[in-house]
Amino acid sequence: MHKLVVLYPAPADKEKFRSYYESTHLPLAAGLPGLRAYRYAFDIGSPAGDSPYWCIFEADFDDVAAMGAAMGSEHGGNVAADVANYADQPPTMIHYEVIDGS
Repeated sequence: MHKLVVLYPAPADKEKFRSYYESTHLPLAAGLPGLRAYRYAFDIGSPAGDSPYWCIFEADFDDVAAMGAAMGSEHGGNVAADVANYADQPPTMIHYEVIDGS
């Protein structure tokens, strides 16, 4: 499995972000081709104190090629373009191959 993680800094208007994100952006992201599952959360904490992030989104794909195809698709472009409608700062995006522990 390959995971995409999107980390958002705290926006100026948290309620506006949350409302748009849940009602518009997540349904759009849910339609990414090849998406196996997704999760998200708000009010991200850190054991070391304050977190630089307020929201997290995790998306699961079969492999890096499936993620690349999704992000490079027309739908992926629409998802990326939609971020400016609710986020006043650009998010940090990371991705990696998941290795199961034993």
